[in-house]
Parts: sequence; structure tokens; C-alpha cells
Amino acid sequence: MTTIQLTWDVLQPDSSKYKSIFSSIQEKETDFFSIVQPRLLNGLQCLQNQINGFPLLLVSGQENKDYLSIVAQMTKNNLNISSKLFGGTYQITSNKIMLGPPVDIKNPFTTDGGIYFTDWVNMQLLFGCVRIYNNNIQLEPGIIHRANGGTLIIALKPLVEKPLLWFYLKRFIEQGYAEWISKDHLGPLPILIPPMPLTLKLILCGDITSIEKFRTMDSDAYNIAIYTQFEESIKIIDHLSMLAWYNWSINLLKKINLSIPKEDFWPELIKEGVRFTKDKEILPLCPIWLLRQFRESALIMNKILNAKSLSKSLEMRLWRENYLNNLIQEEIIKDQIVIKTKGEVIGQINGLSIIEYPGNPRIWGLPLRITCVLNPGENEFLDVESKCDLSGNIHTKSIMIIQSYLIAKLKKQIPFTMSLVFEQSYSEVDGDSASLAILCVIVSALSNCPINQQIAVTGSIDQLGNVQPIGGLNEKIESFFNLCFNRKLTGKQGVIIPQQNVRHLSLNNNVIMAVKNNHFHIWTISHAEEAFPLLIGKTWYEEKQEDCLLSIIQKRLNKKNILPKYTWPIIFNKIKSWI
Repeated sequence: MTTIQLTWDVLQPDSSKYKSIFSSIQEKETDFFSIVQPRLLNGLQCLQNQINGFPLLLVSGQENKDYLSIVAQMTKNNLNISSKLFGGTYQITSNKIMLGPPVDIKNPFTTDGGIYFTDWVNMQLLFGCVRIYNNNIQLEPGIIHRANGGTLIIALKPLVEKPLLWFYLKRFIEQGYAEWISKDHLGPLPILIPPMPLTLKLILCGDITSIEKFRTMDSDAYNIAIYTQFEESIKIIDHLSMLAWYNWSINLLKKINLSIPKEDFWPELIKEGVRFTKDKEILPLCPIWLLRQFRESALIMNKILNAKSLSKSLEMRLWRENYLNNLIQEEIIKDQIVIKTKGEVIGQINGLSIIEYPGNPRIWGLPLRITCVLNPGENEFLDVESKCDLSGNIHTKSIMIIQSYLIAKLKKQIPFTMSLVFEQSYSEVDGDSASLAILCVIVSALSNCPINQQIAVTGSIDQLGNVQPIGGLNEKIESFFNLCFNRKLTGKQGVIIPQQNVRHLSLNNNVIMAVKNNHFHIWTISHAEEAFPLLIGKTWYEEKQEDCLLSIIQKRLNKKNILPKYTWPIIFNKIKSWI
């Protein structure tokens, strides 16, 4: 078991090996869609090659225009170009409407089988309508007429909210012609209108909630549909995958008419991307997220995209969204929320949590004081949060894991009541990321050895004491660093994190410079016992060493075990007699 103190260069993703990709504009376009969206591409190819059956593709993804436009672009890239015309030509007289063959592409009901996408539909927009004014009849085409012969891409949510739309659309596609529908959907039309021949492939894009509602609404269509996924991220494993992500980003830039960013823009975007995906090897493909970075950066320096414009836009966004978090930080600085960053205390430790403010787009890190005291009792673990119904199931599970670990290590029941509290916590506590800190504070209370308050701890543990990765790592580290920075860095402050979380690090420059100058430290551990020397200054177990924590605790437990069971009742009765 080894504790590792991290150096500053591993606290952010290293994009220097991809410098050649960002330093020159790629002259030859690569087939980046096949690398960036292989599942979606395969689904589109299956749909376009489908001859028999109901031509339906379900795409799991977000339901907005940015996503739909990419699905449309990829569909167009895989569309077999045909010179055939679809639809027809309506000829309207005073009391009769006739349908002729498709002749002129300029006719509103004649198409060449293209691509059409929309994020919203209703009955009139989807199926068209019949307008009558002063006895003049006018037929207005709907989306299905414009997409006739080609592929129609629709956001799924409007269809599951109004099932009648879906069942009309399904029937028209299955029967091969689209009928005209009256305004009330019930009565007949004032005049007979020949139905329009319809050839249509259908793509429905929806999130998992919409897709599940669609399955419930029409399980038959769900079961025969081709299913695929719009991938939200890409794993960067080599130059080819990074080049594909770069070209994907450039493709999005072209949609909003922005120039290609400067070379130094990309490393900054990658750092922010890693904070978004929470993994150094994974970069975001989400069009909404990428376009936001481009647009906000373009506002800073008159549409010039470089490292300075992106950094400035991120700083401004943080400032705009940071009001509530600043209030909490000020409360800590004023000691209204008590968090110690100096000295040593028995049975007290600085844990790290994340908090979400309702209506705020960010999660924030928040230092959390956890205390443990011992009282007379018999192997009772009093988790105050659970007793007050202020804990979730995962937190309760983590407490039970800690109990199991301690009993296995000590090989005996604990003759105390251990009372554990998340101090000044007034809302529900959940998750297992504080379980390492909880174990350490219990060991401190059992051994009567103080914990260094200059170090904060985060990490989950299993029954064997192995430390497991947790979420919100960057925000947690930065929250404790900001507190220490505001109180003045001592050069001995730092954070203990799980070893597996190193791949998730993308810290801000203030933390990196402090680590580089040895003003702040980040240690990684893989087992709970590795935290004790850092926090308490003693190892858990050393053979033939009486000063190790296990020996200290066992001696203390043995002293308690030899006390007669009637000692406390006798003392209590004597006290009562004195009152």
C-alpha cells in the first residue's frame, strides 16, 4: 500500500501530444462521423437500406434542433440520390379537386425525396390543412408532404404527448398514402380530396423518458423499430479519435458561421471538456455544450476564438453563477459555518461534499465537518443523520459497511456507543463519498488520537477497506483549496482522494500553481489504512509496535471490557440519590 503525492502536471489533461492537429487546418475532410457516431451511422444505414417492414428508426438522444440537424446531416450523407419525383399535383376547380402526377418540383406537393426535420409538430403542421375563404379552396402542405419520398426526422416528445398524431402518421406510412383530416378530426371534409401517395422513412429522436412513453403508447411499433444511440462523448485513444473530435467541433462551428479557433483555444476547451465529462480520456460531443463554449467565447474578443477569449468567458460564467456559493463561502470565512483548517482535534475531520442549489446550473463543492464521540454503551453505532431521517439509502449502506470493516479488523464488539454527526448539515445527506472520512474520524475517537485539520478527505470504501472513486472531485478539491487560500495557505494543507480518481482531475490554474509551489498538496490512496499516517501521524498496524493505532484501540477496548457491567447502573443510581 502506497500513498502518492501528486505533482502539478497530472492535475489537468495533457493535450500537447495533439498539438499538430490544432496547429494546422485539415485540408482533407475525414469521415469523422463514422468515428464520432458509429452507432447512429449504422442505424441510419440500416434504415436507408430497409426494403420491407415499417421504416422506423428510434434515436436515443436530446430532442432539440442542434441534435436533429446533425441527424439530418448524417442522413443526407448516407442518402441514395435519386432523380425520381414524389407526391403529385392538385388541380382545384370550383367544386372538384383532382390529383395529377408529380411534374414540377416547384409545386408545393411535389418533392425529390429529401430530408426534413422538426422539433415540434401539431396536427396542422404535420398533415397540412384545407383552407376555405369566399368559397375558394386552398390546400396547405404539411411536413409529411414536404418530406415525401425521403426521410422525416421528428422529436418524439410532441408525439407521445398527443398520441393521435402518432397513430395517424403511422397509418399513413403503412398504407402508403396520406389522407386529409378535418379540423375537428371527426367530421368529413366539405369536399372530397384525393389522398396523396406517401413514401416516407421515419426517424424519431427522444430522450429515455420519451422513448419509454413511446414503448408504453405503441409497443408494436417500438418492438419493430431500429434502435440506436446519439453518443454524447468520445473516448480519445489516439490521434485519429482526437482528429475526429476536432472535425466534429469544426463542423458545428460552420453551422453558426464562426471562424476556426486559434491553436491555443483547443487545450483550454479540452480542460473544460474534461470537467464536463469527468474523465481525462473522454471529450464531449454534445452540440449544445460545444456551441455554448464557441458562442460565449466569440462575444469576448469580437468573434476571435483563442485561449484568452475562452478563459475569460468561463470566468464570467462562473462569476454569474457563483452568487449563492459565495454566500456559503462567506459564512465559512466568518465562522458561522465552523470548518477548521488549523491544528488537531480528536474525533473531528474535514469531509468534502457537493451541493446543488435548486435552479442553479452547477454543482458546488462544500467542506463538511464530521464529528464522532464515544459514550457508554454496547457496540451501538448512532448515526444521527439516519435517526433524524436526514440520510438517504446509500449513506445508510455506507455506515453499515464501515461497521462491518471495523468489527472485522478489531475482531471484537465495541463496548461504546459511537455517535456520528455531520455538523451544521440541515438537509438530507446521501451518497458514500464520505465513508473514508467517517472511518477515519471513528478511528480517531476510538484511539483518542487527534486528526490534522489542515487535510480534507473524500472517498468511498468497501468492506475490505479498499478506497473507491467518487464524483464531483474537481469541485470538492477546489472548495477546500478556496477556503484554505482565503485563510492563507500554510504549505501543509491538502486533500486526500482515491487513486482511481486521478483520471478525473481537471483543476483550475490557482490550484495547480499552489501545488506546483508546494503551497497545497493532493495525495492519492488505494486503501483506507494509507490515510491514517497523513491524518493522525500513526500507522494502522505494525508488528511488535505498541504505538500503532490498532494496538492503541485494542488496549482501550480491553480496559473497557474489564469494567463490570453493573458499574454504570450503580453510578447512575448514586447520582439519582444525590439529586
